[in-house]
Amino acid sequence: MTTPSAWTEKSAVVHDSHGRGQVLLDRGETVIVRFDDGIHECLRGELRVIPSAETAKWSPPLPVVVHALALAIRSVNERWGVFARSRIDLLPHQLWVCKRVLEEWPTRWLVADDVGLGKTVEAGLILLPLLASGRIRRLLVLAPASLVEQWQSRLREMFDIRLALYTSAADTANGDFWGTHSMVVASAHTLRMDQGDRWDRLLEAEPWDMVMVDEAHHLNADERGMSLAFQLVAKLQERRRIQSMLFFTGTPHRGKNHGFFSLLKLLRPDWFDPRNPPEEQYARLRDVMIRNNKQVVTDMAGKQLFTPIVNHREVFSYSPEEAAFYEKLTRFISEGRAYASTMGQQDERSVILVLIAMQKLASSSIAAVARALRNRLARLKARNEARPSEEKLRNAADRLAELRQRDDPSEADERAALEERLAGYATDLMLLPNEIAAIEELLAVASMVKRETKVERLKDLIGTSLAGQQVLLFTEYKATQALVTSALLERFGEGCATFINGDGYLEEVRTASGGMTTLQSKRADAAKTFNEGKVRFLISTEAAGEGIDLQERCSALIHVDLPWNPMRMHQRVGRLSRYGQREPVHVFNLRNPDTLESRIWECLEQKLQRISQAFTRAMDDPEDMLQLVLGMSPPGLFEQLFADAPRAVSREKLSSWFDARTAEFGGEPAVRVVEKMVGAVSKFDFGRTVAEIPQVDLPDLIPFMKGLLILEGRRPEQEGNRLTFLTPDGWRKEDWKLEARYTGLAFERLRTHTQDSVAGVGHIVVNRALEVGERLEHARARVPGLESMIVIMAVRDRVTDASGVVRKVVFGVQVKPEGPAMLEDWELIKSLNLILERPVALARTQSSDSLAGSESADVESLHRWFDQHLQKERLPFRAPESELIAVLIPSA
Repeated sequence: MTTPSAWTEKSAVVHDSHGRGQVLLDRGETVIVRFDDGIHECLRGELRVIPSAETAKWSPPLPVVVHALALAIRSVNERWGVFARSRIDLLPHQLWVCKRVLEEWPTRWLVADDVGLGKTVEAGLILLPLLASGRIRRLLVLAPASLVEQWQSRLREMFDIRLALYTSAADTANGDFWGTHSMVVASAHTLRMDQGDRWDRLLEAEPWDMVMVDEAHHLNADERGMSLAFQLVAKLQERRRIQSMLFFTGTPHRGKNHGFFSLLKLLRPDWFDPRNPPEEQYARLRDVMIRNNKQVVTDMAGKQLFTPIVNHREVFSYSPEEAAFYEKLTRFISEGRAYASTMGQQDERSVILVLIAMQKLASSSIAAVARALRNRLARLKARNEARPSEEKLRNAADRLAELRQRDDPSEADERAALEERLAGYATDLMLLPNEIAAIEELLAVASMVKRETKVERLKDLIGTSLAGQQVLLFTEYKATQALVTSALLERFGEGCATFINGDGYLEEVRTASGGMTTLQSKRADAAKTFNEGKVRFLISTEAAGEGIDLQERCSALIHVDLPWNPMRMHQRVGRLSRYGQREPVHVFNLRNPDTLESRIWECLEQKLQRISQAFTRAMDDPEDMLQLVLGMSPPGLFEQLFADAPRAVSREKLSSWFDARTAEFGGEPAVRVVEKMVGAVSKFDFGRTVAEIPQVDLPDLIPFMKGLLILEGRRPEQEGNRLTFLTPDGWRKEDWKLEARYTGLAFERLRTHTQDSVAGVGHIVVNRALEVGERLEHARARVPGLESMIVIMAVRDRVTDASGVVRKVVFGVQVKPEGPAMLEDWELIKSLNLILERPVALARTQSSDSLAGSESADVESLHRWFDQHLQKERLPFRAPESELIAVLIPSA
């Protein structure tokens, strides 16, 4: 290596800190060089020239191949994330999402994939290359409160990305939480509350390289104003505190164009504005929004990933005692509504909310509404006991109305718990003039119901159609949850069931021996126990309706009660209809066709079927379109349908009433919006993408690691896809965090959460190996056994202000009998790995000093051919420029 008197443009040089680079301008004492990490002006003496592949001396094949592999591995991973160290199988649509997002930096995308397609996996795949390259130092993840710990645990377990959990207690004026933690996951609900100067500290903190927002549709905005969460993200934007941003949501459009385009404006204010005509903005969706659905995603072989969903309607009829109670409660609620109409507006609203809560509880189980009635009666009779004030009742009613209006899945469990409490409140605000007597009569009739027919039908179903199977059961209310848990314990024995609800406690559970107890269970522990097959039944409220995977051993779900929103049904089923489910998912709906709720559900199902048929004629994926239309329904629409339905009408009148109330739901305007949106977004297409997807995985890193370690004087030992080796001393001098020895380092996707470390890009020793491999200065070798010449090219962007994630893309060109053939970076890795099957034999130095005349001409010819064909490649560069980096020639 020499230091010439003058370097020309494109001269290749190396710097101890910046690595390899290309000279842009020789200024004498200093030289301006473009490195992978940017353009730097360096002292001349700090640079060493690297001979070009055409002029380099012959080297042993091993260092040349290892150097080329390091560049090719980096190229593949920066574009696809395929070598990310993770414990999960990588799926084509996830790799495709990663590639789309990483094509430019800063990056701004709305990922609106269907439930169960792996948004946390996509997030991890996107993050790992950015973390490994240093693009991301500060990361903020905002998620619903119920999903915060899941984001933290999954990114840690699957990708070894470790996020600090935000707590308001740690965020104090003296605590400097945001200065102390650079990788944070926070509850959007908590952070949006600007208490104790919370926003000021966040807005004054160092900017974030990436902000990810889960369930981003909670960033609401309409003509009247913006939600607090929306305002917070907007302020971070205004203060230039966000460089890149990703939104995740399955329901991007909530029925209002203003809200949809306001959300997009947060991402790309230069492209979108809710005040502009929608038609003018749809054309931009392809570059900012991704939507994949279960009907189109596949495995690497093109096989559809998701098993069918089979719905079963299980009907039952009330016993005479149950029917009598149902009729009496119906009259109680009807008379209560009439009495409420004589009150002031605010009191009427509070009373009706209590009555609706009773109506919902009754549709779940008699046990649920009876418990609330008993609590209410006890408080009404306890005249000397301090009762909740009307103000407390109104506050609770206000909160319930707010939750119903938002219709947020993450708040469904809170809403159900509030309905149970509200129905049991007792204040001087009466539901009826003679309420005590009326409730006593109701409870007397309820006491005649010894066993609920629904529960008996449930036990028979499990004992026959689902004999021996694991079963997931959903109900809205804890009282019904306790009833079902008691019944299963009685029928199938102690230890057969666990549960999930909002607070982890389940009271009034009857044991198999007949006693009463209170059970405790944490959400994560219950899911783990169920997935491991240690219990047969998991009974859950909506606390498990999102953000939890239960498909490992279970393919049967029972809706013990039917929620007043069909989207809840979709979310419940999404716990089992996920990647990894091997069986068709059987879903059972328990229904009494004589009840009003069941008749409304019949009308609703007919309406949804008509909408689905309309999409079948126009779109390929009617089921996905239907879910989007449901997501666009006005907040509270379905809740209001059930609450307002008249009680004593014939089926014909109910059907007419239903059609009138839902005339706009799923109408032509909504269908057109969904068609336009889905038709304009980016989406995975296996047929068009399969040829691009890299057919490599973590085991393909092993030849590179072994070859480099042999160059460094080590003798790595391989057993299967695991390597054991002593770390080279020079590596440890550069990074003290490296271990002296790695034993059984796994280059494979470990399915179990063992303590074994998964190796891939992002692992400290693999990162170090790639850096060392990229710095090698060997560019030409004769290779024993090689069939034909391979030239290895690197392409980068001549535009110096380009800041994309992908720094360079590597290709191979190999001489074939039919002519030159292009090798994608992953295909080049496969070819080079074959060469490295005998790494020790490749370490011997070649003796020739120069290329033969014909070989030199062949290299030039292949280089020209490559440049001519480069324009056919889809690269994230505005002005691509090629560079010959290595030549491999068959040994004579």
